[in-house]
Amino acid sequence: MPNEHETVGAYALGILDDAEATTFESHLAGCEWCAQQLDELAGMEPMLAALADLPGTGTPSLGESLSAKPAPRVVEKLVDEVAERRARKRRRNFYMVAAAGALIVSGPFVAVAANGGGDSDSGGSGTNRTLSADPAKDVFDQIPDKLTATDPVTKVSVTVAFQEKEWGVGLAAQISNVKGFEKCALIVVGKNGERETATSWTVPEPGYGLPDAKTDKAKKPLHVQGGASMDTSEIDSFEIVTFDGEKLVEIDA
Repeated sequence: MPNEHETVGAYALGILDDAEATTFESHLAGCEWCAQQLDELAGMEPMLAALADLPGTGTPSLGESLSAKPAPRVVEKLVDEVAERRARKRRRNFYMVAAAGALIVSGPFVAVAANGGGDSDSGGSGTNRTLSADPAKDVFDQIPDKLTATDPVTKVSVTVAFQEKEWGVGLAAQISNVKGFEKCALIVVGKNGERETATSWTVPEPGYGLPDAKTDKAKKPLHVQGGASMDTSEIDSFEIVTFDGEKLVEIDA
């Protein structure tokens, strides 16, 4: 049997015999690396089904069971596809780290320059605009392109401000009428179905943007800031979802 680390793909595809699967599962219980790889390979069965229709593969049709062992050619194609998807993921992570670094280092200054058209302000006199204590709000206020939506069921409202960047798209959002305690994320959905998390946050018990809240802080909307590696032309919609998978509101781009 090959090295256990090299067996994770075969295990995910279900092509190990009972003895091999049992041995790998014993290894998996104590190997975090293999557990992560197996998680990345989750959901590969639909891809295998799609590959099954390729001519000459000798695999079952979509209407048949996928439990049979795929032909070597199919496995090779699948492995190549997984490798490409991992490479794309690494590239996305690299750009997201770069974007996050830019936002952390120069978030408020990005807001100042967004409508300024350059580094001149008031004829180059050196006069700076007054910034609030909330950099995300500054960015949100300065970006002109905005989309707004309110979900008829959850009543959560969001306005997303976005601008094209060299590395993708910069985002800032204003969220209202959201109750706590909740963990949420702003998701960018591509026209190809790809989903990227632009940013995430925790809503404390009082909530945000609630007109009838008991505290002034809870009455004010929440502002968050983030980014995604997609071009603006590739974006289909924006979503705010909870960590439990509930969609609070969606905006078509």
